[in-house]
Formats: sequence, C-alpha cells, structure tokens
Amino acid sequence: MKAISANVTRGVESGSFLKCADNTGAQIVQLITVKSTHSVRRRRTGAGVGAVIVGTVKKGDVKIRHEVVTGVIVRQRKEYRRPNGMRVKFEDNAVVLINERMEPRGTEIKGPIAKEVVERFSALGKIASTIV
Repeated sequence: MKAISANVTRGVESGSFLKCADNTGAQIVQLITVKSTHSVRRRRTGAGVGAVIVGTVKKGDVKIRHEVVTGVIVRQRKEYRRPNGMRVKFEDNAVVLINERMEPRGTEIKGPIAKEVVERFSALGKIASTIV
C-alpha cells in the first residue's frame, strides 16, 4: 500500500453504517474495525478515505448478508484537506469491497471516488465511473 498525498481526517468511526458503492450485492456495511491502525486506550478507532476496513454486511443480497468483509473507504462526508489547500467532502460515506489481494470484488463502482484512493489502490481506478 502506498502513502496518500492528502492529510485525510478520520471521519468514520467503528460502528458506522456505510453505503456499498459497487455491484457485489451488498447495500449497507457496518464498520467493525480499521486494519493496521492503533488508538489511545478505550478510544474508538476512526477511518478516512483510503483506509482498509473490516465490516459486516447488514443489508443486501441473501448470499452476502451477515458476511464479514474487507473494504476500502472511497467517500466520506467529513471534509479533508489536499496539499494544494482545497478541501474535499462527499454527500455520503461509501465503501468498496475488496479481496485479500487488495483487488475489487465487484466489476463497477457507482458514483465518484476520491483521487487519494486511486493513488493507493490503482485497480479501483480502472472500474470507477468518476474520480474526484
């Protein structure tokens, strides 16, 4: 995994419900934890754009429901700052499901995704409809 150029604010915390932005069959994913992050004792871990998360599917197809999945956050409502001074925020919090080789499970991504995600996961940029 590459480093992200922007200083991303952690706008999504554990327990949050995220919209699934791909065509895997999942609609709503609840965040369980953030991979490879540490926090202060008894503080809930946060995640931002480009973070790899572990979650459970709360709503979607019967085949994928209640399954523990890995995903990447591609949009967040909390604004974050890019190195050129521009601040970016989206309309919703969204995740794209990935496999253990960090490749997308779906074949298309609905809606825009952040440029920082494509820097870290180039395979997501190939199937994205819009990159902001």
